[in-house]
Amino acid sequence: MKSQRAFDPKRPFDELPPVPPDKVKFETVEILKQEASSRAALAELKGIAHIIPNQEILINAIVLREAKDSSEIENIITTQDEIYKAITLKTQKNADPAAKEVVRYREALWHGNHAIIRKEVLSINDIVKIQSIIVENDAGIRNTPGTALLNDKNNETIYTPPQSEQRINALLKNFTEYLNDDNDSLTKSAILHYQFETIHPFYDGNGRTGRIINVLYLILKQHLDIPILYLSSYIIERKSEYYRLLLDVTINKRWGKWILYFLKGIEVTAKETIAKIRALKELMDETIDFVKQAAPKIYSKELVETLFLHPYCMNAFIEKAIGLERKAASRYLHRLDEIGVLEIKKIGRENIFINKKLMELLRDTK
Repeated sequence: MKSQRAFDPKRPFDELPPVPPDKVKFETVEILKQEASSRAALAELKGIAHIIPNQEILINAIVLREAKDSSEIENIITTQDEIYKAITLKTQKNADPAAKEVVRYREALWHGNHAIIRKEVLSINDIVKIQSIIVENDAGIRNTPGTALLNDKNNETIYTPPQSEQRINALLKNFTEYLNDDNDSLTKSAILHYQFETIHPFYDGNGRTGRIINVLYLILKQHLDIPILYLSSYIIERKSEYYRLLLDVTINKRWGKWILYFLKGIEVTAKETIAKIRALKELMDETIDFVKQAAPKIYSKELVETLFLHPYCMNAFIEKAIGLERKAASRYLHRLDEIGVLEIKKIGRENIFINKKLMELLRDTK
């Protein structure tokens, strides 16, 4: 019997096997129990999402939080305020560069989501397009050697992915075939995430692309209707464990602990998102009641929903949502500032009206 060559982080891992691995490696009682718990949490999240009448409000809030957290894993640091500023301002010269990267992440997610809705599969071309939007270039799949993952503290090589273009393409073909087959398990999503990050098919943006694929898989397999479950905050809190367990699969073929980590992440994050949705609904209801009482002449359901859809609000958003002229929209926003629902802030030459309580809720990590 041929002995397995010892893992060398500096040697390209061209022997990365296709997926799925042998079921013996991951069909344990513990994993099956965690799969059931994670599925139950996802089912509850899928149902409770509908308590927010305008689903776009929910998607906007959750997606932008994920975009921020996912980028933070890659040391792209920004704030919720900078992100909303970047998507609100007519001119981008006052927008934070890191926030612009986060906005591109959101755009990439929407591209993938629309591809799934349209075709009911996620192809290699879709994945390439997602990555190109994130990094804002068309370099595509790696076709030259030299890529390696380094320890950001000491710059030592910790892993060298497959370098052969032919091997990378073959692994991606196998990856998408497995992703799109009839198996809808959450354990499969853990296997897919490991495989994508280990193939590391791009020069840049692999982590962010892989995390988008995570949620697209949940929509593809109908665990969720809309993209509102993300693992980035969970990974940030357990970042060293995340990388250690990924590498343990590569070196020792130990799938169990990695899969349990990933499945537990789905359960924990689903429950946190459920709590966030309930808090968002409560705040919306409180705002509706307050505006009705404090400013009845301007109140409408569409007005309040616009304040939650656009936490950094401008005249144009109110004009479009309610059908007002510019002066009337400005009067409405200034009235909401007077009663304390909004806070006016001048950014460059533009007046922005900030939904203070909503931004506090979105900044909250739990």
